[in-house]
Amino acid sequence: MLSHDRVWAAIDALAARHGMTASGLARKAGLDATSFNKSKRTSPEGRDRWPSTESISKILHATGASLEDFIRLVEPGGATRGAFLPLTKLELAAKGDLFTEDGLPKNGPAWEEINFPGFAGDNVFALEVSGDSFGPLFRDGDIIIVSPTASMRKGDRVIVRTKAGEIIAKELRRRTPKTLELASLGSGQEETPLPLEDVSWVARVMWSRH
Repeated sequence: MLSHDRVWAAIDALAARHGMTASGLARKAGLDATSFNKSKRTSPEGRDRWPSTESISKILHATGASLEDFIRLVEPGGATRGAFLPLTKLELAAKGDLFTEDGLPKNGPAWEEINFPGFAGDNVFALEVSGDSFGPLFRDGDIIIVSPTASMRKGDRVIVRTKAGEIIAKELRRRTPKTLELASLGSGQEETPLPLEDVSWVARVMWSRH
């Protein structure tokens, strides 16, 4: 089980392993030097702030560490527990009969399993991208780990299934009581408001693997 405190502790440990502070690690990864400051880890209201999957991906690339290395830092003592997650093709997620009303997988032949460490016990599942329909956010062959029950904030990447059966992969800009405001990855992209009454479920992207 990933926890807020342990994920941030793992970032600190990864920085120390390479002789850097958390700020130095952020700079090396091409991020703002204050990205990992302790003051950024909670909101002014006291809510937990999590590092984005993109920032974690960048620090792993910058240090040459693997996902398994990072999970070992999250769970000291060597526990990279195997978790078998439900897996289906991203385009098949448009089928409403694959999911419960909460956006969780139903048992059925469309679902396979994938072994992925660190997510045992979470309400998560995996989606595999085929083709270039979801570019530039995701590419052919990417594996995406998502959760429809995770908290969401501005800047999170999300997968949305509409009641009309459309699958949307975008960045969350804002969630209001009536709409989701979504944007394509990259600067200068127009926001797309989507009425919540048209949404079947929305899942936060917890991790993506190329």
